[in-house]
Amino acid sequence: MTFSDWPWRHWCARKAEQQALRLNGECLTWRELCQRIDALVSGFVLQGVREGDGVMLQAHNHPDTLLAWLALLQCGARILPVNPQLPRSVVEILLPPLTLRFALVLNGEGGYASLSALKMDRHKGSTGAAWQPERLATMTLTSGSTGLPKAAVHTCAAHLASAEGVLALLPYAGEDDWLLSLPLFHVSGQGILWRWLLAGARLTVCEKQPLEQMLQGCTHASLVPTQLWRLLNGEAKVALKAVLLGGAAIPGELTLRAASRGIRSWCGYGLTEFASTVCAKEADGQTDVGYPLPGREVKLVEGEVWLKAASMASGYWRDGQLVPVANPQGWFATRDRGEIVDGRLTILGRMDNLFFSGGEGIQPEELERVIGTHPQVSQVYVVPLDDVEFGQRPVAVVECEAGVDIAQLPHWVGDKLARFQQPVHWLVLPAELKNGGIKISRRALQQWVYQSLKG
Repeated sequence: MTFSDWPWRHWCARKAEQQALRLNGECLTWRELCQRIDALVSGFVLQGVREGDGVMLQAHNHPDTLLAWLALLQCGARILPVNPQLPRSVVEILLPPLTLRFALVLNGEGGYASLSALKMDRHKGSTGAAWQPERLATMTLTSGSTGLPKAAVHTCAAHLASAEGVLALLPYAGEDDWLLSLPLFHVSGQGILWRWLLAGARLTVCEKQPLEQMLQGCTHASLVPTQLWRLLNGEAKVALKAVLLGGAAIPGELTLRAASRGIRSWCGYGLTEFASTVCAKEADGQTDVGYPLPGREVKLVEGEVWLKAASMASGYWRDGQLVPVANPQGWFATRDRGEIVDGRLTILGRMDNLFFSGGEGIQPEELERVIGTHPQVSQVYVVPLDDVEFGQRPVAVVECEAGVDIAQLPHWVGDKLARFQQPVHWLVLPAELKNGGIKISRRALQQWVYQSLKG
């Protein structure tokens, strides 16, 4: 679908009185949503926001966060969403090359000396910038697993192309209601937002509360497998009929149990640089991530996954310029190792993560997939530890449910991993490494492991 106006205005012109959004239980029609966005746009314009300005939005998911996001888009701004848990010292380092003018801080203490502070003021007057789908719209921080995050810049057209590919596979329309269960400072959260805008269906946005409560009345959600397990094991009744799963291997037993409750499960593979999902499938217990979605191209070059798509970022933003994400051949080289069988892509792991132990290659993600099938393990990372005899040996860092004795895990993997693959140490994931970043940094984990075991 192509829009000739902002998507919310498009739907207002066609079904003004139909429900568009639930904000903490308050229902808004498309007409009411447009009115709220227009009022915020006028407020931002009076505070000096102009088309092309860079605006940092530091916020957790909240009704105000969503409204501010849409209003800033309508101002023609470039939005940089920032995780409020990201250490202030890191944010201060990140800001200068991103050439921003304003900061809207909805969660966090104080403002930023280099940026003008915005407020959620509402006025009548300006309707903001005209709809231009090729205007630069968002700046999303990458994971930064090998250093400081970079800001991948996308247009509205790229976000819509991402949404179109997902919705070609996963039905979502009409009275369907998708919970904004992932933060907007992650590209996966933005993916939910743009699917809603493309489909003209409903979206639910809540302040943080137990998942079962947030899901009331929702038909769609983006979850990690652990969340779905807990839902299925709980007593709460939910209206879910489709879940998009991410973050871990998807056990076949989980999808079968979900199906018995009328819930279809989908999974896939995505990147910040591609505005979320690139490949996807209905979960079937197999380790592949499915076929490329419409509008995406995938190929392997010496075992590395290369991608091309209409959803690809326009570039990385640095000092007012776009640094290309594509290589000279026009493709994005992911640094992911993969294989393609009958058109279906399997991600074997990061090329950067491969290490050798006694001459045997170890791909950490392969071990993590096995260990992650333990019913009480919610997260696992395998990192190398230098060893005089073997070169490097694997160490497992795990997060488990309360009461689990990790001393039993070596016995559990005894018949599931080759001897050289079996971790020589098992450590509990420290809380300090779970805070602040977009993803847990393997480099930081490796440093922590070294200090814990060698210090």
